[in-house]
Amino acid sequence: MNGRERFLSALRFEEVDRPPLWIMRQAGRYLPEYRALREKHSFIEICKTPELAIEATMQPIRRFGFDAAIVFSDILYIPEAMGQKLEYLDNGPRLEPLLESPQSINALRSPDVSSDLAFVAEAVSGLRKALALETALIGFSGAPFTLAHYMISPRSSRDFTAVKLFAYNYPAAYAQLLEMLTAAVGDYLLMQAQAGADVVQIFDSWGGELSPFDYETLALPYVHSLVERLHGGGYPVIYYVNGVAGIARQAASTGADVLGVDWRVGLADLRKTLGEETVLQGNLDPALLYAPNETIVARTHAMLDESGGRGHIVNLGKGITPDAPVAGVEALIEAVKSWRRR
Repeated sequence: MNGRERFLSALRFEEVDRPPLWIMRQAGRYLPEYRALREKHSFIEICKTPELAIEATMQPIRRFGFDAAIVFSDILYIPEAMGQKLEYLDNGPRLEPLLESPQSINALRSPDVSSDLAFVAEAVSGLRKALALETALIGFSGAPFTLAHYMISPRSSRDFTAVKLFAYNYPAAYAQLLEMLTAAVGDYLLMQAQAGADVVQIFDSWGGELSPFDYETLALPYVHSLVERLHGGGYPVIYYVNGVAGIARQAASTGADVLGVDWRVGLADLRKTLGEETVLQGNLDPALLYAPNETIVARTHAMLDESGGRGHIVNLGKGITPDAPVAGVEALIEAVKSWRRR
């Protein structure tokens, strides 16, 4: 099987010769060739220049032969297209002006993603040609709640009080914002799928910060709507939730084809809760890549023993860290290739 065949078969819970593998943020600063690219071009320039985005996306495919590539971009171009100013600072991205009142929602625009984000479609289309039918191609977007967090909260993105208080104090305005985001994200993901992505991933990087009750109210309905819309076009969906343990049943109820999970939950436990044929993605701790090779191999094999290998897309439970050793990634790849079903 080639990588694309392996990836798409696993997504459908079909038999594969080995579990497929890709890594969130696999194109990035841990790679020497990416650092060389950044010496010549800014992050924004790479994202918004299709030829450069294609080059960044292809770098880990050339080096490692991952089974899937994910288009090099950023989740915050949706808020930018809606009218917020986006800057990338040393301590992270900043959107301005922050949304602080119901009136601030009215200042946003409904983007025309086919023109506002055309550079992403061009990159996806070029990648489809570059990858041919050998490697799967993933498009992506942030989930509505996760995007709302960045649009409302101060630069300290780990403080989730602001987005929750906005939702509690201004429920109608919050719903208006989430509906706008859901429409824009849906258009965006459909554009990527139509440009050649085999599957799209919705990143709910902060969904796990919500209580089960708040998740069902503030996040779930909008993701469910997105999945329905994408399935209506015949496109499969991966839904990744960081901190999924407390809301796993609800997250699975979105109907996504694959549930991407972090390392704080066991795959066997999830299968008992969600059903034995639930397709899962994950879920190694990114810190494992710094461990000795024999530890990486042992832990990877233990994870695969737990999942059984079928219906499992191997990944980290979060994006790879910028200073992760390339040798750790190589050990992970060899561990996946050397694993045998017992």
